[in-house]
Amino acid sequence: MKDNAVVECVPNFSEGRDRKKIDAIAEAIRGVAGVKLLDIDPGADTNRTVYTFVGGPRAIVEAALSGARAARDLIDMASHSGAHPRIGALDVCPFVPVSGISIEECAGLAREFGERLAAELGVPVYLYEKAATSPARVSLADIRSGEYEGLAAKLRDPEWKPDFGPARFDARWGATVAGAREFLIAYNVNLNTRDKKLANDIALTIREGGRLAKNPDGSQALDAAGNPLRAAGRLKAVRAIGWYIEQYRCAQVSINLLDYAATPLWEVFETVREEADKRGLFVTGSELVGLIPLKALADCGRHFLSKMGKSPALPDAELIEVAARTLALDSVGDFDPRRKIVEWAYSGAGKLASMTVAGFADEVSNDTPAPGGGSVAALAGSLGAALAAMVGNLTIGKKGYEAHYEALASMAAEAQRIKGELMAAVDADTEAFDAVLEASRLPKATGEQRAARDAAMLEAGRKAAAVPMATAAACLGAMKCCAAAVERGNRNSVTDGAAGALIAKAGLDAALLNVRINLASLGDADFSARLRAEAASLAAEADTLASAIKASADVVIGG
Repeated sequence: MKDNAVVECVPNFSEGRDRKKIDAIAEAIRGVAGVKLLDIDPGADTNRTVYTFVGGPRAIVEAALSGARAARDLIDMASHSGAHPRIGALDVCPFVPVSGISIEECAGLAREFGERLAAELGVPVYLYEKAATSPARVSLADIRSGEYEGLAAKLRDPEWKPDFGPARFDARWGATVAGAREFLIAYNVNLNTRDKKLANDIALTIREGGRLAKNPDGSQALDAAGNPLRAAGRLKAVRAIGWYIEQYRCAQVSINLLDYAATPLWEVFETVREEADKRGLFVTGSELVGLIPLKALADCGRHFLSKMGKSPALPDAELIEVAARTLALDSVGDFDPRRKIVEWAYSGAGKLASMTVAGFADEVSNDTPAPGGGSVAALAGSLGAALAAMVGNLTIGKKGYEAHYEALASMAAEAQRIKGELMAAVDADTEAFDAVLEASRLPKATGEQRAARDAAMLEAGRKAAAVPMATAAACLGAMKCCAAAVERGNRNSVTDGAAGALIAKAGLDAALLNVRINLASLGDADFSARLRAEAASLAAEADTLASAIKASADVVIGG
């Protein structure tokens, strides 16, 4: 799990009619630091509200618990009715990996949430999907079978003992189902027809569940036991139906993509387009319903660029633009990536990283200690990585360098990743310095206060040294990318690759100075010794690499 991991949580509460109650739960979620509530979707007929919020792992669990606490006093299942299946006040609470965290780690969050919810509120909790404790509990539908009205009897069955909490019927709450699942992408593809049957025929062909199989004479195909046989669809992890939308005056293939790692979004689009063509139809665009992870859409951009013979190792913003244009995501409505991409909607760029170049230089030149050398070192490293990516992208597709395309594409992609890591470090370094200042201002009048302040100072000091150490390591990575650019890249751009290496080397040297000064006053001998050894190793490797890169550049430049 990475420090900047992002998790989505999509709890479904059994209240969709009383706006005051809906808003009270929303405020409880919104009030937890480190989360962003992105969407509130109430339904009067279902009497259910779906909340979507994102944040770091710890904050996500706290926000889900905060919403549950509010619901405990607001929702009474004994008087609840609605069209949607449900088993409790907080009916289901899935945790979804967005970035920097695995599905298994999200399952751990679901278990933590379930255990704490059961202990605090004294309610039964079941685990489902990736957090399930047995195959019989993987399916939400199986756990929710019988719904709230059948829960009392279910709890008396030893087979349905809750994973957490008492096997006792709580008439006001019911039960909660918590789990972890992959990100579900709701995606619709538009057709140049209003014929719902044609759209549904495509849906049956592409969806994993396929359609009922037919015999040559058109009758239903059956197995030996007389059960209906199905013809499998083309795409794994895809559910789909066809429908007609009057507002758009067109039929759509409406898709739920359950695992974009198993079936990329671009493959869904291209498969629908193939099937449409077989039927004499055209795809006129598509739309995203709700949010999408950055990687899912960036992967589309990479795929389409590769098909054009272009380098796929471009900045995220360019990848998203290519994907949005190719998928025609604005065909039936506005598409704003700042609101549709989960990571961008949640955090966006840091305060410093989002400044203009002139604005950042002005900020550094102010009479304040931060941002200072650490943030500038990170920026220098990111610029070095950017130059390496540039050389790679200028070489891919250029005649005479065909043998190096694959290696340079890989290098440019790595350089883009390092560039992003170092841009984030521009803000992280200043935040680490600010944390040291905050710890130093803690009260120290009593022994207990002094102990707490000392512990906070030690922790903040470790981070203040660890952040520039990570910056230095990333700068070395940028230098290695520049070395590949100088060795294999376009000869006309060799000085760009060499300049990138030297700039990244300056960032590394500056970052290591920050490491040293922060370790000087740190009262942790083992930690300090480990970082000093690591710093010496990085410096030595960077010196050797810089000399080799300059020598290579000199050979090419001559004179």
